[in-house]
Amino acid sequence: MEDQYLGTILLFAGNFLPANFKYCNGDLLPISENQALFSIIGSYYGGDGRTTFALPDLRGTVPIGAGAKPGHASYVLGQAAGSETNTILTSNMPPHNHTVQVAVNNTAANVSTPVIGSTIAAPGTPSGRGSSPTYGYINADPNTPLNGKTAICGNTGSGIPLNNMQPYQAINYIICVNGLYPSRS
Repeated sequence: MEDQYLGTILLFAGNFLPANFKYCNGDLLPISENQALFSIIGSYYGGDGRTTFALPDLRGTVPIGAGAKPGHASYVLGQAAGSETNTILTSNMPPHNHTVQVAVNNTAANVSTPVIGSTIAAPGTPSGRGSSPTYGYINADPNTPLNGKTAICGNTGSGIPLNNMQPYQAINYIICVNGLYPSRS
C-alpha cells in the first residue's frame, strides 16, 4: 500500500500490521527518523516537538472531526476528551421534589397540657362542657400553625458510575508512516 498518503489513517480488520503502517496507539517516534511524517502531524498528539512526536492513540477511542459546525462545540486537532462512565450528580438531575406522607393513628396524645403549635389534638375537656372528656381537642385558635418538623427521605442509590458508551466493535486504526507526501493546496 505504498500509494497511500503519509499520515492517512485507515480502519484495518486484520490482526497484523501491513507494511508502511503503524498502529494508532500513541507510540512516540523520533523526529530525526520520521521528518516527513512529523512535518504533517507535528506534535498534536504528543511528544516534545523537539526530538519526539506521538502517533494518534485511537485505542478505545472514537475519532471526531476537528473544527466546529454552527451551534456545536469546537474540537481542536489532537484534542482528546470524554469519559467511558459518568456519575450523576444532584446538579445533573431535573428540578423535582418528593412528597412525604405522615402516618396518623388514633392513639391519644401523651401530654396532659398540649403545647399550642406542637400538638394537633389531645384528650381534655373544653371550656363550658362540664366534666365529660372530649377527644381530639386543643384549646387554641383553629388556625394556629403547627411548629415545623423536618422530614427526611432516606438515602437511596449507590453512586455507581453509569456506562456512557455507545455500542461498539473493536477494530484496528493504522496510520501510514511511509508513503506519498501529500501536496498542500
